[in-house]
Amino acid sequence: MNKKPWILGLLSAVSISIAAQDSQNVQDSLGVQQLREVVVTATKFPVKKENSGKVITKINQQELQQLQGKSVAEIINSYSGIEINGTKSNAGQNLAYYVRGGRNRQVLVLIDGVPITDPSQIANDYDLRLLDVNQIESIEILKGASSTLYGSGAATAVINIQLKKASDRKLAASFKSSIGTNQSQEDDNYSLGDFKNSASFNGSVGGFNYLVGFSNEYVDGLSAIASGTEKDAYNAIHGNLKLGYNAKMLSVNAYGVFDKFKADFDDAFLFMDADNQSKTDQYRLGLSSKYNYEKGDITLNVAYNNVDRKIDSDYPTKFYSNSYVGDLFNRYHFSKNFHVVLGINAQRNEMESYNIPFGSSNFQQSIDPENAEFTIVDPYVNVVYETNFGLSVNAGGRLNNHSEYGSHWVYSFNPFYKKETGFGYLKGITSLSSAYITPSLYQLFEPTYGNAELKPEENQTLELGIEVGVKELLTASLVYFNRWENHFIDFVDLGGFVYQYKNVEESFKVSGLEFNLNYIIMESLKLNANATYTKVEEDLNLRIPEIKVNAWLDYQLCPATYVRLSYQYNDDRQDSFFNNSTFENEEVTLKSYSLLDLYLSHELLENKLKLFAGMSNILNEDYAELYGFTTKGRNVYLGFNLNL
Repeated sequence: MNKKPWILGLLSAVSISIAAQDSQNVQDSLGVQQLREVVVTATKFPVKKENSGKVITKINQQELQQLQGKSVAEIINSYSGIEINGTKSNAGQNLAYYVRGGRNRQVLVLIDGVPITDPSQIANDYDLRLLDVNQIESIEILKGASSTLYGSGAATAVINIQLKKASDRKLAASFKSSIGTNQSQEDDNYSLGDFKNSASFNGSVGGFNYLVGFSNEYVDGLSAIASGTEKDAYNAIHGNLKLGYNAKMLSVNAYGVFDKFKADFDDAFLFMDADNQSKTDQYRLGLSSKYNYEKGDITLNVAYNNVDRKIDSDYPTKFYSNSYVGDLFNRYHFSKNFHVVLGINAQRNEMESYNIPFGSSNFQQSIDPENAEFTIVDPYVNVVYETNFGLSVNAGGRLNNHSEYGSHWVYSFNPFYKKETGFGYLKGITSLSSAYITPSLYQLFEPTYGNAELKPEENQTLELGIEVGVKELLTASLVYFNRWENHFIDFVDLGGFVYQYKNVEESFKVSGLEFNLNYIIMESLKLNANATYTKVEEDLNLRIPEIKVNAWLDYQLCPATYVRLSYQYNDDRQDSFFNNSTFENEEVTLKSYSLLDLYLSHELLENKLKLFAGMSNILNEDYAELYGFTTKGRNVYLGFNLNL
C-alpha cells in the first residue's frame, strides 16, 4: 500500500488544530437536536425519538450537509445493522442490501411515505442509484418487520426518504458543484474523474409553493473488474418538479421526477474487459394531500412509477415496468395518550421483457405483461397507547390481499417502558412482528429461471433492547434481534447447468446485536458510533460481515469551519464465484478491512457560500467488496455550495 507521509502530516495538522481551539467560544452548531428529533416511520404520525418503541435512525438535513460528496447508499451504509455492497466499487456497480442478514427484497424504500419498487427487478426492489441526495431533506431507517404499516417487502428495514420542501421566500436558489478523483489502490496520479453538479429553485407565493431541481453526475477512471484495463464510466441525470398548495386545514402537493443513468460494466463470467452497458430511465408522478381536523387528519398518497432498463451485452435484454400505488389513512387522536391509524393501501405491478434468442438478431418478447402482473389491496390498523406510568404499546395488523396468493395476516406488537430519571431516562424495548414477501414478477415469469409454483416468504422478528439517555448529552442503545425465515426463495442449481428459483424447504434463523452511541462530548465535539454483530446460517452468509463497526467524530473548529473524521471496519466475509476452468462454483474468503475518511467544510459567507473538501480511504486500504471486482483507493474531492 502506498501510504505517503503527507497523509500523516495532514492528520497531525488537523489534530493540532482541533486541540488548539477554545470550544467554549463556539456556538452549539453541532446541536442537541438529534436527541430531540421527531420521527414518523414507526407510527405514521410524529413522535419524539425517545418516546418511540423502536430504535430509529434519522439523518437530518444538517447531517446530510456534512456528508456532501457521498451518495444515498454510501450515507445509509454507515449505520448499524446495514451492509450495502457495491458502495465502494465502480460507480455503476449494482447494489446489494444486506440488512440484518437479509436481501434486497426484504428492504422497502419509501419516498415521502409512498412505497416505491421496480417490478422488473429480480427482487422487486428499488435501486438507490436512482435517488439524488441533493433532493433529500431527511432519511429515516426503521429496522425489523414492518409489514403492518407498509405491506409486502418490509421484512428487515424500511428506508423512509423525505424530499425537500419549498422555501418560505418567493424565490430561493441553491447551486452545488464538486470535482474529485476516482482511482483504485494501484493508482496515484490523482487525475480528475468524478464530477457532480446540481441546481435548485424554489419558493412560496401566498398559499402556493414550487420547487424545481436538476443535477448530473459523471464518474470515470475505474474498471469494473479488478483485472481490467479499460475504464467503465457512469453517467446520471436527475430532475424534479414539485407544486403545492397549503391552506389552514388542507395541503396538496403534486410532483414529477425523472432519473436516468448509464453504467458501463465488464464480463463477470470470464472476468474480462467488455463493452457492456446498462441504461435505466425512471419517471415518477405523484400526488399527496392531507386534510386536518380537530382530532386528527386524513392523508391520501398516490404515485405512478415507470422504469425502462436496457442491457447491452452479449445477451441483450430490455425490461419495462409500471407500478401504481395508493395509500389512504386516517390518524385519529382519542386523547394525548391514545392514537389510532386506520388505512387501506392498494398496489398494482406489471412488467414485460424482451431478449434476442440464440441464432436470432431481433428482440422478441420473453415476458408478457398480460401475465406478469398482480394487484394487492391491504386494509390495516395501528394503535399507540401511552400510560401515565411509562408503559406504552404500539400494535397493529394488516390483511394482505394478493391477486395470486389470496389473503394473509401480518401483525406487530411493540410494548416498551420508559422511566424518567434524575440523569435522563431509561427505556426497555420489546417487539414481535411478522412480514410477508410475495415472489417478484421476474421470479415467477422469467422463461428460463422463473417458477410459477413459488410460495411467498414469511418472516418473524423478535427484538429486545435497552436505551439510555443522559440529559441532552448522550444516548446509547443495545438491541438484540432474532429473525426466522420460512419458504426462503433461492436461485438453485438443478444440475446440468440448469438453474431455477425455488423455495428452500428448511427454515433459516438470523440473530445479532446492534449497539448505537451518540455522545456530545462538548459544545463543539460530538461522537457517533455503532457496532453490529450478525450471526447468519452458512447457506445465507454471502458477503455479510459478522462484525461491522462505524464511528465518526464531528468537530466545529470555529463557527464557520467543520471537520469530520470517520472510520469503518468490516469483518471477513464469504463470497463465491464461478470458476470457468473447472465449471464449478468456488467459495472464497474476503479479508477484513478498515477505512478512514476525512471531510472539511468552511463557510465563506454565512448561510450563503460554503466550500467543502474530503479524502476517502486515507490509508489507501486494499480490499474487496465483491470477489474479482475493483474497489476505490485513496481519493480526494472538493466543491462549493451556494445559496441565494
